[in-house]
Amino acid sequence: MSITGTTVTHNQRWIELAGADNTRDLGGLATDGGGRTRFGRLLRAGTLQDLTADDVTHLTEELGVRTVVDLRLADEAAREGSALSGIPAVRYFSLPLSSTGNVRSDIVADGAEMDIVGHYVALLEGSAANIVTAARIFADDTRTPAIFHCAAGKDRTGVLAAMVLDAAGVSREEIIADYALTGQRMRQISARLLRLATYRDMQALSRGVKGAATADEESMAAFLDELHSRYGSGAGYLTAHGLSAGELTALRSALVEP
Repeated sequence: MSITGTTVTHNQRWIELAGADNTRDLGGLATDGGGRTRFGRLLRAGTLQDLTADDVTHLTEELGVRTVVDLRLADEAAREGSALSGIPAVRYFSLPLSSTGNVRSDIVADGAEMDIVGHYVALLEGSAANIVTAARIFADDTRTPAIFHCAAGKDRTGVLAAMVLDAAGVSREEIIADYALTGQRMRQISARLLRLATYRDMQALSRGVKGAATADEESMAAFLDELHSRYGSGAGYLTAHGLSAGELTALRSALVEP
């Protein structure tokens, strides 16, 4: 992958912030058609409520973030807040990803006890309208750069990232590798969430790193298999739930270099 002519690795896509542990740019990913995703269009992250003033300046002024897509449940977001809400230059969208019934496990999935792939499929089935709305936002050049996030930045954020990247034609291997990057930061992610009231009693976090949900490649590979089996592709899912052909073209154009 490349950015301004310089070869970079997946690890160099991290955006280092004092108040967030799992933020990275989705640029530079190879597509099946031989292209690359654009840098500076989509950022994925975990919870943003602890961002420092310098973090906010870096995201909004230096990186130019215009839009926040918050994937947390409404009551979860209301309790914990966001450092990027209320900023005039940034539009904030609450688009919760949840399975049918908004169960508590939608907040932080437990890889030791849950069927993670089934959980991810349940998020797809329970959140189609919000996933399509997010895709429409990402396709709109006036709303990017955009950052989307949940709590850990792994499950709900990982599902949306995989959906959008697959729809844009990003290769399976790149989607899986991006998802797995979160595993490098699970210790920091868990420690931060355990300090926050909403998450401190979540078993997936409190049992420690070995018991916590992980971002293993096999889980994302199996999820992509399910996605393609059910809908043919991320594009198939989006169009089946209301995204038009023109909007899909706009999404690909917004995210992939010509």
